[in-house]
Amino acid sequence: MTPKSGLFLGIACICGISAVGSIFEITSGQPDFGMNPTIGILVASIPIGIVSFVMAVKDARANL
Repeated sequence: MTPKSGLFLGIACICGISAVGSIFEITSGQPDFGMNPTIGILVASIPIGIVSFVMAVKDARANL
C-alpha cells in the first residue's frame, strides 16, 4: 500500500462514517445541524466515498 492509496482509503472511511451518521441523524427526526445540511452531507459523502475507494483500489493494484 502506498501513501496515496492509504489517503484515498482514509477518505473513503470518513465518508462512510459520515453517511451512516447522517442516516441516523435523519431518522432520529431532529438532526443536530438541521435537515438540509445533514441531507447535503449524506448526498456529498456517498459519491466521494465510492470514488475514493475505487481510486485506492486502483492505486494499490498499480503498485503491486
